[in-house]
Order: sequence, then structure tokens, then C-alpha cells
Amino acid sequence: MKQRDRLVLTCSCEGTMPVDRDAIAASGCGELPETTHQLCRMQLDRFREALATGRPMTVTCTQEQPLFEEVAADFAQAAAEEEAGDADAPEPDISFVNIRETAGWSSDAQAAGPKMAALIAQAAEEAEPFEVVSMESRGVALILGRDEVALEAARDLLDNLDITVLVTPGAEITPPRRNAFPVLQGRIARASGHLGAFALTVDAYASPSPSSRGKLVFGETRNGAVSRCDLVIDLTGGKPLFPAGELRPGYFRADPSDPVAVAKLVVKAQQMVGTFDKPRFINFAPDLCAHSRNQQTGCTRCLDLCPAGAIEPAGDSVAIDPNICAGCGQCAAICPTGAAAYALPTVESLARRIRAALRAWYDAGGNRAPVLLLHDDDHGTPLIDASARFGNGLPAHVIPLTVNEATQIGPEIIAASLAWGAGGLRILTRERPRHAIDGLERTLTLMGTITNGTGHGPETLALIQTDDPDALEAALADEPVAMPESRASFFAPEDKRGLLTLAMTQMNRHAPQPATVIALPEGAPFGEVQLDTNACTLCLACVGVCPTGALSDNPDYPMLRFTESACVQCGLCETTCPEDAISLVPQLDFEAWEEPKKLLKQEEPFACISCGKLFGTKASIERVQAKLSGHWMFSGPSGEQRRRVLQMCEDCRVEAVVNEGFDPHDESMRKVRTTDDYLKG
Repeated sequence: MKQRDRLVLTCSCEGTMPVDRDAIAASGCGELPETTHQLCRMQLDRFREALATGRPMTVTCTQEQPLFEEVAADFAQAAAEEEAGDADAPEPDISFVNIRETAGWSSDAQAAGPKMAALIAQAAEEAEPFEVVSMESRGVALILGRDEVALEAARDLLDNLDITVLVTPGAEITPPRRNAFPVLQGRIARASGHLGAFALTVDAYASPSPSSRGKLVFGETRNGAVSRCDLVIDLTGGKPLFPAGELRPGYFRADPSDPVAVAKLVVKAQQMVGTFDKPRFINFAPDLCAHSRNQQTGCTRCLDLCPAGAIEPAGDSVAIDPNICAGCGQCAAICPTGAAAYALPTVESLARRIRAALRAWYDAGGNRAPVLLLHDDDHGTPLIDASARFGNGLPAHVIPLTVNEATQIGPEIIAASLAWGAGGLRILTRERPRHAIDGLERTLTLMGTITNGTGHGPETLALIQTDDPDALEAALADEPVAMPESRASFFAPEDKRGLLTLAMTQMNRHAPQPATVIALPEGAPFGEVQLDTNACTLCLACVGVCPTGALSDNPDYPMLRFTESACVQCGLCETTCPEDAISLVPQLDFEAWEEPKKLLKQEEPFACISCGKLFGTKASIERVQAKLSGHWMFSGPSGEQRRRVLQMCEDCRVEAVVNEGFDPHDESMRKVRTTDDYLKG
């Protein structure tokens, strides 16, 4: 159903904000009934009347979303029972969007009509469903400790969990009066796994003597013991067992000297029994992965960036453990082939929201290029709310869009946003992020080089790291840039790489100063393959390892072709080439991106001198002949036929050898002499 078929229910929130109905209507977001004053209370019947039409709707309030959802469920259930007698109620098509804190409560509220239209338009874009990953915990917990704090925590958890305590060697532990749970000694040598499936290797493992008196005395130690458990509770105060340990499901850690932190940990751990679902954040296609071919390592970008340790090499590709993945999205943002793609939402779904917002902005009369503010819900939304309630609020030209993680933003989203008419992008993160943001910083640096090269100003892209709403306001205080002379209107393809290729070319086409070639730093995911044609033998080993099809051959003619828009600079062709004929040049050649395959080398095929079948190349046959010209088997008059064999196809070569009757064991033939030859003599 098209957006114009939607009902858009707006409310002035008891007159605390203006609602620009003309701008919203001009954007084509849907039909606007009269703006209400108090939709959630006094005028709730207006909402029920809208439900009765059966049309999809957008409600411009999120504060009272639970109330509206409850009313909608009751209405649908009553209608279903009336028609079919206790039938399941159909789920109403309702989207909710906050235009109060994001637009109406602002010192720029009078100019916020286009922004309201943009927010309403993007909210109507349906989000795609995502898969979940289930993890089961039976409550088997291993508590790691260095002192009595570990035993106190164990006693607090004993009623909820199956407890074992492992204390570090040398710990001073008073023997318990009653052994309600095992207390063992050991040091963790290796740890792997996640909630419901931890495996820990323990060195210096020992059991206590039952006759321990003043302190626990442990017996003979051994290394390599293995402990399997559902939960790991780390109260050692030492180095975390896992990278980004706070993101590892089932791993709880607190400083044993902080009783408040330990108490909070105990409360969380008590609840960790049962089945737990988490989103599958990454959709992964191994066949697109450029990690390795033929035991040659290519791309390692995701391996270098994953803060949770969820990615490992797996043959020609990598493997992403969805149970460990914390959803930062850096692997998807940095993946050049599209093998790893974010699923919450998909890149295509996010691109649709951005396109809808920018299109509505301009249709509603926006006369400046808006800035997109991409932020997460946990951190960014409260910061925006605080600015609206206690400060100046967001400027009228700043359109906020919520994403799951700010670090999921890749170059394709930036390029598409600019192509569709955004004047800039701001990405908001915590002042001290929960995980590394190296991938995001790398993306912004790369795209900064490209946007500078296409005439966009240096202020086009920016990372805002703050926990202060006043600092957020200051970072967004720049004046908006002029409306672009032209904007792209393409729809986002479903695949990530397809969007990247299209968005890059469209961004340049509509840029202030379209570029031809932009030099990029080493390690960039775009570039050219340069070929030493004199060294290349057209063996086509490079074609066999290229994971993206950037290098290709022609089955009917000896040639090597190159598609620059498909090249991700993984280096597999360079490391595989037996003649060292390939080198990589990181760059962005927009003309090459829009051209068909480029011919790198072509040779005349060689025709079999016996049957005329084409095989190999003329140069390769001549090269083989030259190398073998001094060999005894191909020298002199007796080698003439064998030299001719080199010029035959495989089938004719076999026939010629058989017909010649050449026997390598013939005594008259020159051969390597063995001990048997000397004994015969």
C-alpha cells in the first residue's frame, strides 16, 4: 500500500509544539486528519475512528505508544470476535514516530515542518524481520575468585544456581563449616564459549584436603583440567578472560573490592537459568568472503576489528559465531564484498528509510540540505530527549535516525545519503564507547577522502563522541549547507555491494565537483589491478582465486579482463600470481566503475599443428619451446618429432607419442644411470 493511503495522526501535545500540516501534506506522507490537542487522553476516540477505517496509520507519538497499542489490540480483538466468533485478531498496521523531542520541542520548532515530514516518512518504511539465536542455561556456574568474596557470592547464588568455586593458587580461604558447594584451586589457561557452553582449561588444578584447619590446604596440582559450565562469574579482579568481556553472553565480571558491583552481579546471575534469545546480528555469505584461497590469505578486515572475538578463520572464508557476536556491526560495515551484512536492520532497509526521509524533506519545502544524525537508541535517544527538555533541542535542519549500533554504518550508507541530497552526516557515539570503534573511524577517514575529492566540504562527515546534551547541541550548531543542484532518485538494491557500487557512482555524479580518479591510502577496499604484460603468461591463476569476479577470462579466447568496480583489493591475485606480474593500486576511478570490463592482456591462441584445435597461447608455446631447446630429449634430429609434440593439443600429443613408440626405458636412450647399470657392466 502506498504512503498516500496511510493516515497520519498528529498531535500538538497540549499545544506545546507547532505542527506544520502544510509541509507534512506536501511531502506525500499520507492523509492528515485534523491535528489533535490531546490524542492520548481527551481525543482518544480519534484514534479509534482511524482504526475503524482499516487503513495503515502513523501516530506521531512514542510516549503513549503502549496505550495506543493496547487500544488497537482491544479494537481488533472485538472486531474479530464479532465477525468470526473468538477468532485471532489481525495485527493492525501502525507505525509510531516521535516528532516532539526530535523536532517540535526545539528553539527551531517553527521551521521544523520539513523535518517532521522526513521523520514521518521514514517511520512508515517497514523493518524487515530478523532471526534469533537461542542459548540455554541450566544454571551450572563457575565462580572464579581470589578471596572470601567469591564464597560469599556463591552462598548468595546457591539457591538459584549449581555452584563451583575456583580460587587462584595462594588464596587465603577459611574452610567452610559445611561444604555446600565445591571449592577448588586453579588458574584459567584458556577460555572459550558463551552462555550455556563455556569450556575452560585449568592449570594448577587441585582439590582441598578435608582436614584443612585454619585455611584450605590444597593437594597435588595438575595442568590441563577442563571445566564446562553455563555461566562464568569472574571475581578475581584480574584481566578479563575474553576480549570485550562485558559483551560475552554468560560472562559476568566485577571488582571484588566493590561490594555494590558484586551485589549487582549476583542479582543478574540469579536470573540466568532458562532459554535466552538474542538477535542474529550478521547475515553471512561464505561464498562471497575474500579471506583466503588456496592457502593464501587475502582480506582480514573483519578479523582485525571484531571486539568480541566472534570471528575466526574457516578455510577460504571466516566463521562468525552468532552466540558470541555482540552486534557492533563493524565487520559488516568494513566488509568490502558484502559477505557480512548487518541484519538489524538490513542495509537495504536502512537505506530505504534514509531515502524516504530525504525525499519527504525536499517535497515538504526544505530549502537547505539537511544533516542526518545517526545514533543508537540506548545512548543517542536519551541525549536528544535531554536536549529537547532542558536545552534548545535539535536544529531544524538535523534529521535524527535511530540505528541499532552507530558502528554499523558503512561507506554505502554514507554515499547513498549524500547522493539522495543529504548535506552531511553526523554519527553519535558514547564518549567512551562500549567497544572499539576502529572500523567506524576507518570508514569515516576513507569516506572523508572521497567526499573531499568530490567537492563536498570538510564538515560533511563527523563523529560526535559525547554523553553531554549541551556538547551535542554545540556539535550540531553549524549552519546548513545550500541545497544541492541535483539529487539522485535510485532505489536501494537488496545486496550491500550492489548498493555500494550504485551509491558511489551516483554520489559522484551529483557531487559539487565530480571527480575522475581519487587516490586512496593503502588498505582501501577500492582500487586497480596493474598487470606486467611482459611477465604475464595468461595462466589465469588470478582468475581462479578472485573472490568477486573482478578478474575474469574468456572461455573462447586467451585474455584477462578486469572490472574495477568489483575489486576489493584483497591481494589474493597478487600473492597467487606465479610470475609476480600483478600489483595493486588503491584508488577510486569513477569512470572505470561505470565502464564494462577492461582488457588487461590478450594473445593469439595457438592452433594444434595436427588437428587445428585451439589450445594455449602462441607466446606460452614459444616460451616452453625455448626453455626445452637445450634439453637432450628435444635436441638434434632425433628430437624433431618431440619438438613437434609440444605444438600439439593434448589428444594429438598422446597419439603421437604412442605412434612414435618412444620408450624411456630403452637401453639405447640416454637416461640417468643407476647402480644396476654399473653392476651389469
